[in-house]
Amino acid sequence: MYRLKQKGLAVRRLADGPPGRPQGPSLQLRSGWLVAGLTLLTLCAPTPALARGGQVKLIRRYRSGQKMVYATKMHTKAVIHSEPPELQNFLPPLPTNFSVQQQNTVTVKAVHSDGSADIENHFDRFEFQSDLAEHVPENFRGPAVSAQQEMSQHVAGQAIIAHFDRSGRLLGFEGGESLFEQLDLAYREPLRQALRFFLQQLGGESLYPDHPVKQGETWKRKFDSPASAEYPYNVEGGNTLRYVGKTKVGGVKAAVVELSFLQVLRPAADALGEAGPLAQLKSHGLGVDMRIDGQGTGRVVLALDDGRVLQNHASIHQTLSAYLKSATPLPFTNSRTLKLEVQSDTEMDVEGTGR
Repeated sequence: MYRLKQKGLAVRRLADGPPGRPQGPSLQLRSGWLVAGLTLLTLCAPTPALARGGQVKLIRRYRSGQKMVYATKMHTKAVIHSEPPELQNFLPPLPTNFSVQQQNTVTVKAVHSDGSADIENHFDRFEFQSDLAEHVPENFRGPAVSAQQEMSQHVAGQAIIAHFDRSGRLLGFEGGESLFEQLDLAYREPLRQALRFFLQQLGGESLYPDHPVKQGETWKRKFDSPASAEYPYNVEGGNTLRYVGKTKVGGVKAAVVELSFLQVLRPAADALGEAGPLAQLKSHGLGVDMRIDGQGTGRVVLALDDGRVLQNHASIHQTLSAYLKSATPLPFTNSRTLKLEVQSDTEMDVEGTGR
């Protein structure tokens, strides 16, 4: 695969910032320096939404052998701003307009006595397009396009196994190594975190209520979590969800849930890694203070028989703000404090079929 390390051509999605912690099908884009990208869609297993009078109880139940096919479309636009403008000269070229289309087959491979389950996610098809070639020197445009095409070909056909507990919390996953080993080092950690984010994202921890709900009722789910060795980001925020009513999708009775979210993500001291654009700035002797603010809305349709996700639409706005401090004024400015801001808007649609 063409190594985009050359001339700093790292296809990363700074606009999306670091990948996010679990939670909420609102697709809180805390993720994805690489393409919020690999919408590694793993709809972890379903459970029943049982009708009770005028209420429904939206929970999940894993069923061994259950298989769903999901088609996903996602489009992101980003705007990069810096003070002073010359600061962007220290960054590698970054795509500001990109899209992902993919198809995934998700299969419940095993359900264990403690209620946990093993879920296989197979990438049947994966297509990634971006405007990166427009942001690189002319002699690198061909290789940049080729690398993009090779990435799409490499992801298609891959499969991973994810492990979830009975509440939908991601316990871990395996098989992703084959997705990473042929990629440039600059890709690997962003892709790994994006994969983890999407597995967690649709696990259901911050979606399902803990009691039966009636039409029009709202509930909240927090997803605050401190930084850890496994995930070095402090997360604050939560979802507000509302049960709208019932519908049918492909003949399947379903519940409609609308949601909104707010979130703040702050990386721990060592969270920037060695390959990201901000880490490159840090290597020039700049102190980096970064946060990511996200907000969005979504509409999720859940099958009433077992709680599986049938449809998911999300609109997300995210702002990555990075303040950089230098011990001495930089050559292109008299200021010792610099600012980098990346704003991104993402639309995502997921359609599921199967039983």
